[in-house]
This record gives sequence, C-alpha cells and structure tokens, in this order.
Amino acid sequence: MQLKALNVSEITDYIKRMMDNDIILRNVRVRGEISNLKYHSTGIYFTLKDEVASLKCVMFNEYSRLLNFTLQDGMSVIATGRITVYEKSGTYQLYVQSIQSEGIGALYLAFNKLKEKLEKEGLFDSDKKEPIPKHPKKIAVVTSPTGAVIRDIITISRRRNPTVDILVVPVLVQGSSAADEICNALRILNKREDIDVIILARGGGSLEEIWPFNEEKVARCIYASRIPVVSAVGHETDFTISDFVADLRAPTPSAAAEIVVPDIKVYQRELFLLKTKLLTLMTAELNRKKKEFEGLKRALYLNSPTKKSEILRHKVENLTASLYNEMLSIYQHKRNDFLILAEKLNSLSPLKVLTRGYTIVLDKQEKVISSVKDIKPYDEIKILFKDGKAKAIVQEVKENE
Repeated sequence: MQLKALNVSEITDYIKRMMDNDIILRNVRVRGEISNLKYHSTGIYFTLKDEVASLKCVMFNEYSRLLNFTLQDGMSVIATGRITVYEKSGTYQLYVQSIQSEGIGALYLAFNKLKEKLEKEGLFDSDKKEPIPKHPKKIAVVTSPTGAVIRDIITISRRRNPTVDILVVPVLVQGSSAADEICNALRILNKREDIDVIILARGGGSLEEIWPFNEEKVARCIYASRIPVVSAVGHETDFTISDFVADLRAPTPSAAAEIVVPDIKVYQRELFLLKTKLLTLMTAELNRKKKEFEGLKRALYLNSPTKKSEILRHKVENLTASLYNEMLSIYQHKRNDFLILAEKLNSLSPLKVLTRGYTIVLDKQEKVISSVKDIKPYDEIKILFKDGKAKAIVQEVKENE
C-alpha cells in the first residue's frame, strides 16, 4: 500500500502539534550563550548556543519590556519559555518568556582578557598612533571584495575626490582563515611604497562573525604596520580589539571613507579665500602708502624753502622706492602662495588623470558616464584624451558578472 503524500503545510502542522502537546517543551529552561542578538520593533531575536548546538529564540515585547538588564552578545543566560515550530520557515524555536543572567560568556571573557593584556603592553597608547595623512594619493581597503561595504567606500571616495586611487585588497572577513588573510594583506601592503593609508573594514555581524578582528595576531599586525591603519568594523556600537590598536577607529566603513578621503571642494574654497585675502592685503597696503605719499607731498608744498624742499624730495623718493619694493615683495610672496595652491588644485583636478593614460567618457549632454548602466547600444559618446577628444558610437553594452 502506497503512503499518502502530505504537503509541506500538513507535515509542518503535524510536527507543530506534536511539539505543542509535549509536556516538556511547553515549559522548558535552556542554558546557553547569546549570539546574533537583534532588536526589532516586535521584540528581541537571538540564538542560544553551546559548544555543540544552537537554538533560535524570540522574546516578544510583552515579555522583553519586563527585563531588568540589557541583553548582549556573549552573555550566558537561562531562558524560560516554550519550544514550537515557526510554520513559515519550518524551523523550531524557543519563545522566551523570561531570562536569567548567568554572567559573561566565553567569547566576552576572551575579549576582555586579550584587551587587558594588550593594553598593559602599550598597544593602545595614543602617543604610538600614526597620524592619518590629510592628502592621501592612494588608499588600500582590506575587506571582502563583494557586498555593500566596498561599494559604499568606493562610491563615497569617488564623490569626495575622484583623483584619489583606491586599491581593494580582497580577504575573508569571517571564519577560521580570516585572521591569517588579514595579517598577510597587511604585511604585503607594508612592503609597498605607494600606499598612504589602510582602511580595514567589514559590515556588522554577531560577535562570532566579527571575531577575526578580535584575534591577537590581527592586533599585532595592525600595531606593526608602518602605514596608518583605520579600523572600520561593524556598526557604530560594535567595538573590536582592532579598533583599540588601530591608529584611528571609524564608527562605520562609510564613515571611514568620509574621514580618510579629503573633499576636493575644500581645496577650491581655500584657494578662493587665499586669493581674496591677497587682494585685500594688497589693496590695504597700497591705500596706506598712497595716504603717506599724499601727506608728504602736502608737507613739501607747505615747507617751501629750498633745503626743506630738497630733504623732503629725497624722503619722497625713498618712500616711493620703499613702496615699490614692499609692494613688489608682497606681490611676489602672495603670487608664490597663489601658484602653490593653484598647482595643488591642478594636481587634484579630475582632468589630471588624463595625463596618466586614462580617459573620460561623456554622453551627448556632456555629462560624465561613470557606469555601464548609463549607456545603451548606439548611444553617441565623447571620449576625452590628454591631447584631444573623439566621438564614438556604442556597439555593445555588457555589465560585469
């Protein structure tokens, strides 16, 4: 006789009823360490784990508001509630009604122990931290090559200053091999002479997921780096050992890009202010000398005897020469300042990249095309080279895999 086929909802409902009718599972106490803790508008979601297994848990607001302490990843607790099936995903989980704290879990103990050890060794001392360069030309980003983190860093960097080069160094950012890959990347970068600053980044996650950034080997590699390192791991509320030992801690990867990449508009404003200040100083000095000159002319007119006239004439000549020399000196000094800033602005100009063999592609409206999504076949485009420009028709558009 062939068994009757049950659909998914029927078998799930059967399992749920079995668990709901189990006298032990209706009211059970579970000891474990909190992981993957997330606060939601409907309640608190987390996982309880031990050395062997893990159990998904949810504590809805009607119970969570009764807590007299704050839950944290790594905290050891005893949770009381009922275990049943969440039919939508077909998974069983603990619906928590109350939680009793048992202290700090193993990972938090390891974190605090290493933090205390490295702090005593002086790895966190502020006087040993390298300053972050104000005008970096090339920035290395050590992170996963895929995902929102690297996309956000590149997008923000291009918006703030498209002349800054970004070198992406792909590494694992979680798992047993992540720490070794991060250390290897830092060692390789420190053998190069063209890197001005390193951003070490990954997105948010549980304590286990960001644990590579709490490993001692990573901390010592960061400390040994001669190139300044900015730690940008997780969310603003996440802290890792890497944050303490790095030369600078950014609250998020996006914030790291905002901090490290200078805004080219600032240079433009500085140049404008310097030009305005130069003109103001020159005008003020010229007016002062003109008044002094007019005063001497009047004194010469009022004191007409020949000797006084001769003395005053020489004084006028000397003051005239002094005026000329001072004005010339001021002009040359301010002109040099102006040329230096103009050269700096020119070096940061997006058109400067053309001299290094790059090109800029524009659409018919003279707007820069920065993505293959901005064009389609048979579009007319304009290509700018360092020594001219060319028009072209797009034959094919293909996005990266």
